[in-house]
Amino acid sequence: MSAPTRTHPTKGIRKKTRLRNREENIPWREVAKESIEKYGEVGLAIRGARVKSGYTQKKLADALGILPHHISEMEHGKRSVSKKMARKLLAF
Repeated sequence: MSAPTRTHPTKGIRKKTRLRNREENIPWREVAKESIEKYGEVGLAIRGARVKSGYTQKKLADALGILPHHISEMEHGKRSVSKKMARKLLAF
């Protein structure tokens, strides 16, 4: 004799949450408006990827062969990111 099957206790909640989230979608630029003003979109992307991967500015700079303050300047929009540097960042 097989045991009776039960539904997952949060199954209905997840569906309701997904539906509610679709109705409340907000463009990411609107959510990150203050951060974009502070860092710029490119700087925010670099900073976000660096933090997500658990690297410090120094650790990332050492891996890329550049000075740590260059990472800071790129993140704060004070230094442009060349094509060559963009390729290095993507490869890393």
